[in-house]
Amino acid sequence: MSVDAIRVLVVDDDAAARALHGRFVAGVAGFSVVGSAATGEAAVERARSGVDLVLLDMRLPDISGVEVLHRLRTLGADGLDVLVISSSQDQVTVRQALAAHVVGYLVKPFTEDVLRRRLETYRGERRARVEAARERTLSQGDIDRLLGTGTVRVPARTDALPKGLATVTLERVRASLDPVAFVSATEVASACGLSRATAQRYLEHLVAVGVIDLAHRYGARGRPRILYRLAPSPPG
Repeated sequence: MSVDAIRVLVVDDDAAARALHGRFVAGVAGFSVVGSAATGEAAVERARSGVDLVLLDMRLPDISGVEVLHRLRTLGADGLDVLVISSSQDQVTVRQALAAHVVGYLVKPFTEDVLRRRLETYRGERRARVEAARERTLSQGDIDRLLGTGTVRVPARTDALPKGLATVTLERVRASLDPVAFVSATEVASACGLSRATAQRYLEHLVAVGVIDLAHRYGARGRPRILYRLAPSPPG
């Protein structure tokens, strides 16, 4: 395996699918399959030992793929990405996966060529992201925090917001959150005097830039509620 190969974990409850997708991945230059998992719990545990990309099925026998996504995000592993490979096409599942900022969503069954092209695109995107991170400059505050804690939490950029978002409103939404209690988009909307749809757009942006975390809580009917909180600062 090349030292620069992207390490892939294949997660699927079907053994034949795991083997097939593993062969597909192994045939793409720059990728190496380092493991597989048949359950969500096993996937999370395996990801702790060093993985760059998880190919994740959303229908697992123990916990949902959405819950796996949440747990993978809470690991705080730098550079850990997820590509969903699932037969699930319902709007709730797809929206929840996209809200967790996966790098792609492939509907099964798919051909080897489809996966190869998606992985090649991802490889280029990942390389560009790594190079951009290396060139990122730090503010005096970032440098001071680095000297004090040994870690840096780069703040979200507000000078390049997506179209339709405003810096003032973004700061209001962020100020309505805290690092302990999870709250819903409805609660954030009420606190900020916004519509739920507007609050949702700001929350999704803050998740994308790593300022807040999301979680899923399942009620009696089985449909999860998406909740948010400020991402905890790195330990000193």
